[in-house]
Amino acid sequence: MLNKGCSKEELFSFFSQKKGEDIDHAYILSSMCTIPHPVAVMAHSMFIETNLGDPGLFPGTASLERLLIQRLGSLFHCKEAGGYATSGGTESNIQALRLAKVLRSEIVYPNIVVPESAHFSFRKACDLLCLELRAVPLDAQFRMDAQAAAEQIDGNTVCLVGIAGTTEYGMVDPIADLAKIAGAHDLFFHVDAAFGGMVIPFLKNSMPFDFALPGVTSIAVDPHKMGLSTIPAGCLLTREPEMLQALNIDTPYLSVKQEYTLGGTRPGAPVVGALAVLDYLGIEGMAAVISGCMKNTERLIAGMETYGIMRAVTPDVNVATFTCRDAPGPWKVSWTRQGHLRIVCMPHVHCDRIEAFLNDIGEMYA
Repeated sequence: MLNKGCSKEELFSFFSQKKGEDIDHAYILSSMCTIPHPVAVMAHSMFIETNLGDPGLFPGTASLERLLIQRLGSLFHCKEAGGYATSGGTESNIQALRLAKVLRSEIVYPNIVVPESAHFSFRKACDLLCLELRAVPLDAQFRMDAQAAAEQIDGNTVCLVGIAGTTEYGMVDPIADLAKIAGAHDLFFHVDAAFGGMVIPFLKNSMPFDFALPGVTSIAVDPHKMGLSTIPAGCLLTREPEMLQALNIDTPYLSVKQEYTLGGTRPGAPVVGALAVLDYLGIEGMAAVISGCMKNTERLIAGMETYGIMRAVTPDVNVATFTCRDAPGPWKVSWTRQGHLRIVCMPHVHCDRIEAFLNDIGEMYA
C-alpha cells in the first residue's frame, strides 16, 4: 500500500495498463467462461454490495437466489429442488461430496466412484474430506464405462459421480445407466453439469442427465459458463429440498442462526446476474445461443478435417478436440491429458473467429 494516495486518473491509468496485458477474448479459445451478457453486468452492478452470507440483511437479494434455484430446478425437471448459489463447480462438487459423506457418517473409510474424466476439483474434495477416490476408465468415446463403475462400488462407497459435459472432450457420461446403478445400490448420485447443465437442456436432441432420472441426487451447474453470467456464479441443486440441512452449522452472530453453505461471505451480485440472463433470454433465447455455439463447433470440426486434422471424438456439447501437434499464435488453445488440441466454442467465439483460426491453422499445415 502506498504511504500517500494517488489520483483516480493515475490509479485507473495503471489499471488500464494491466488490463491491456490480459489476453483479448478474440483469441481465447480454451476457456469455459465467456464475456458476460450486458444484462448480467447491469444486474451485477445494482447488487454490488450485497452479501448472501448474511441473508437477513439482504432479504430481497436472498429471494432472488431462491428464484434462481427455482428456475434451474424447473429446467432440470424438479421445480421443488433445494440448493444455493456457490462460487462455481469446485465448491458445488466439494459440497455434494461433503453431503454424501455426512449422510453416511457410519462409514469409517468412505470412497467415491468417479470417471477418469472428472474435474480436478474432485481430487481437492477427496483431500479435504478424507475420501478414497476410485477413478473409472473411459470407453472409446471418452465417456465413463458404466459397468466398470458398478464394479468399483462396495459397502464403503458413499457417492457415485457422472459428468454431463466433460471439461476436456465435451462428452456426457451414460447418466441414465449410472442413475440405475446408483438406485440399485441406494447410493448418492451426483451429476457434475458445471458446463453441460446450461447446454444440454437447450439442444434439439438432448440426452437425459437431470432430476428426470429417479436416481439423480444432486447437480452442479455454473451459470458463469454457458449461462453468460458474471463471475463467480455456480449452483448446487438437490432433489430433496431439505437435504442440505444436514450440513448446517450454528452461526449465532448472523441474521440467520444456521447455514449450510461452504463460503461465509457470498456475493449476491453474480447470483442476480445469472437470474437476469435466464429471465431476459428465456428458453428460446438460450436455445438460440446454444444453437449458435453448436453450429460453430460443427464448422470448426469440418474446417479442421479439410486440412486433415481429424477430430478426436464427436462431442456432445460445444467442446472440440483434434489430433493436432501444434496451433498458431496468438490463439490461446489448450491440450487434453491425452495430447489432443482442445477448443471451446463459447458465445464470444463468433463464426468470424472460427474462420480466422481456420485460416491461420490452414496456413500452418499447408
